[in-house]
Amino acid sequence: MSGMQMGGNDVDIDLRRLALSVRDKWKAILTVALVVTIAAFLLAYFATPLYRAETRILIEARESAYTRTTGGGEGDRPVLDDEGVASQVEVIASSDILRRVAAELQLSERSEFQRSGILASFGFGGSDELLRAQTTIDIMREKLSVYRVENSRVIVVRFSSQDRELAAAVPNAIADAYLDEQRAAKLLSNEDATGWLAPEIADLRERVREAEANVAAFRARSGLLVGQNNSTLASQQLSELSSELSRVRASRSAAEARAEGVRQALESGRSLDAVPEVLASPVVQRLRESEVQLNAEIAELSTTLLDNHPRLRGLRSQLADLSTRIRAEARNVLESLENEARAAQRSEARLQGDLDALKSTSAAAGTQEVELRALEREATAQRELLESYLTRFREASARGDRNYLPVDARIFARATPPVDSYYPKYGPILGAAFMGSLLLMIVGTLLGELFSGRAMRPAAGGLRVQPVPHLVMPAAASASIGDASAGDDALSLDVPVETAAQRLIAAGVSRAVFVSPEGEEATTASVMVARELADAGMRVLYLDLTFTGTPSSNMLESQTYTGITNLLAAEAQFTETIHGDLYSDAHVIPVGTAEARRAMRAADRLPIILTSLTTAYDIVVIECGPAESDSLRRVVGDASEVMIGTIDATDARVQAASESLFGAGYGEAFRVVARMPEARSEARTVA
Repeated sequence: MSGMQMGGNDVDIDLRRLALSVRDKWKAILTVALVVTIAAFLLAYFATPLYRAETRILIEARESAYTRTTGGGEGDRPVLDDEGVASQVEVIASSDILRRVAAELQLSERSEFQRSGILASFGFGGSDELLRAQTTIDIMREKLSVYRVENSRVIVVRFSSQDRELAAAVPNAIADAYLDEQRAAKLLSNEDATGWLAPEIADLRERVREAEANVAAFRARSGLLVGQNNSTLASQQLSELSSELSRVRASRSAAEARAEGVRQALESGRSLDAVPEVLASPVVQRLRESEVQLNAEIAELSTTLLDNHPRLRGLRSQLADLSTRIRAEARNVLESLENEARAAQRSEARLQGDLDALKSTSAAAGTQEVELRALEREATAQRELLESYLTRFREASARGDRNYLPVDARIFARATPPVDSYYPKYGPILGAAFMGSLLLMIVGTLLGELFSGRAMRPAAGGLRVQPVPHLVMPAAASASIGDASAGDDALSLDVPVETAAQRLIAAGVSRAVFVSPEGEEATTASVMVARELADAGMRVLYLDLTFTGTPSSNMLESQTYTGITNLLAAEAQFTETIHGDLYSDAHVIPVGTAEARRAMRAADRLPIILTSLTTAYDIVVIECGPAESDSLRRVVGDASEVMIGTIDATDARVQAASESLFGAGYGEAFRVVARMPEARSEARTVA
């Protein structure tokens, strides 16, 4: 015969089913949320309040402009970078500072900083004092928070405690201890510096003395004595000779020029009145005065005397003699100028010789000056280093004596005792408890629906009807079943229970769907087939889909067991609906105790449930009772076989059911006759 197949593996999540499950269990969800909220309120109410305070420290340069070290300008002060500030955070939270603060405030005596440890109770881990001190520091670290404000050089020291006064005292004490530690570190660094500088200065003094002595000895040995302006005598003499030579050359040139002017005036016969060198001569000046007087007398006498008068001729003769004497004196002036030029020329030649000799001497002393400058540079460097060390030594000594060592940090906001506690906060705690428990309950409910399969439904278009080849036993197999009439049963549609079980096993059927048109009595066939399969060693599940639940009640003690209706109505899990058969190893899912109308609303989930059961069992026997052929489409799937359970195969209802199944496309259905042999019946009765 042919059957029907249904692809029931494609499923979707039924969101409506999920929402309905949350709606149905809203009372339980709300109750749990309220209980958790009340418990959180009680815990918060009886919890010890905690107070928190903080102190803020600014990392900055604290050196005064009036006490800044020599050469240390404002821009020369090192400024801590991000890594430096982070390092200061670690210094503040160091064990030494915490131990100092704990001892100062006697924190180990407070019950808040004591805890009972297993090692301490057995006497391990050192003395009691060490254990108590370490425990105090560990608890302080739990309550302490030291961090840097982002993008700044501000460090926050925050501490929480059950005592509001202690919550403010601890961060203030930690900040003060940090400043004291920094000041002590600077004092130690200053002492180390002075201790190192003292022998270095003594050594430098000796080296400076030796360097300056070497310079003086080399200068005396090489003759490179220093004159004015820190220059050597050779250089100074060379400069002076050059200046003198230039002056003599200028004087010679001037004398030659004056002499040339006088010579030209005499040779050309022009008047000597325009020659300043001649006019500057005292003799010429007296002669010129006499000439003027004679000219005046001649002019005066010319008015009263004639030109040939002896008086006038005498005066004119005297005037001519004066002119001759003036020209003779001009020649004397010229000779004097020429002598002056020749003297300047001789001086120039002598100076040039001296200059050339001095140049050769200076050139020879050049290499010695190079070595001298090297010695002077060494002496100067040693002297400057000595002066620098002396200055720093005096500054460090003065700072140490006056105890002036400013720390590059200051407290700009001290902690004050807080008014309100930061824990517990009732609003956030209760809100978080209520919302968290409510969310967890909703999620748990939804997960329960998903894992149970009640929130699954077949995907749209997931059902398909396909023809299934008719299951026919091979001739060899059919000949080996039963007695002499087994061969006839193998070819007939009316088969006994044993033959039906053998055919299902041989065909590898995963679902055996039974229709019992004769009523409750005919359902015995499906029960017997399920037991036969279980006796054959197969894992068998019997699913009762009848209205009355009679078949499963014969296999169980009563009809009050949870079953398929409870599973469809989301009232039970798989494990709660599967029960054991009283007379075999088969498992049974009865009809159940849920409302049938509510279960039918979730009938779309039946293919998903059957797919899950088929995966867990070798074969699932489904009893549908006197069902119509159209209603079988939800239970028929891959590797399914539809059979008719009957008592009388000739009954008209059986014939009508066969024709209906054939017309619906299920082919010629086998009719399993519930005939139990007497021997087997007696065996079951004894069992």
